[in-house]
Amino acid sequence: MIHEVDEVLRSLFRTDVLAGAQIAVVFDAPTREWAAKVNAPTVNLYLYDIREDMRLRERGLHNEYDARGVVVARRRPPRFFKLSYLITAWTKRPEDEHRLLSSLLTCLLRHESLPSERLTGSLAEIGAAVPMTVALPPPEDRSFADVWSALGGELKPSLDLVVSVPVTESPVYPVGPPVTDEGLRLGFTDHDPQGAAEVPRERAPGGAELPIYGRQPGRPDPAVPDPAGGPEAAGGPEAAGGPEAEPGRGRRRRPGIGRRISEERPG
Repeated sequence: MIHEVDEVLRSLFRTDVLAGAQIAVVFDAPTREWAAKVNAPTVNLYLYDIREDMRLRERGLHNEYDARGVVVARRRPPRFFKLSYLITAWTKRPEDEHRLLSSLLTCLLRHESLPSERLTGSLAEIGAAVPMTVALPPPEDRSFADVWSALGGELKPSLDLVVSVPVTESPVYPVGPPVTDEGLRLGFTDHDPQGAAEVPRERAPGGAELPIYGRQPGRPDPAVPDPAGGPEAAGGPEAAGGPEAEPGRGRRRRPGIGRRISEERPG
């Protein structure tokens, strides 16, 4: 991924800026030892920092579809990493260096991202834009003077180019088969599909007897007798002291009590 960005920048500068001039484009660290060996006009693109661009991070998962448009997998969205290049020009005269830097800056300002027609390899397969910025103020946690101090060289006019590269390497999460209506079967848990059990019925206000499917909370099942042995299960309204029962005898007498009382009375 990084080497692909290098090749895009190299081809962009050679075509739009150098135009066949005998100027080399290298990516070496511009140390004091390296500068002592430069004997020809050179443009140096030194990659000095790599860090994630948190402003472009996305959450969630992206769907992957097959030829039928069905989701077959999900994966994390691409994460963008900022590649920071220190661009310098090396000639024998400072005026020539300034002129070369001016041409490089003009070329970079024409593009807000790397030209899509120049992308190759994984950058072209992703199909996403590769944004870039040039000559912005450095972050608060570092300065360009610190970069030159770390390189051991003298401070030199330079351009700071930052390219945000998408990286799609992430785990792939397969999904289950799609839900269809093939083989769909509906039924009720309290009803025997084979017809072995009789379905309970209830008389509607109009007089028709309608089947009852399922259970209603708090309502007794007419097909199941009352386990507590209520009055209805013991003999109807007379046993329960209904309107047809004899006055004063709302409770049912135990069998044999009246007979024993009549036998104990003297004749």
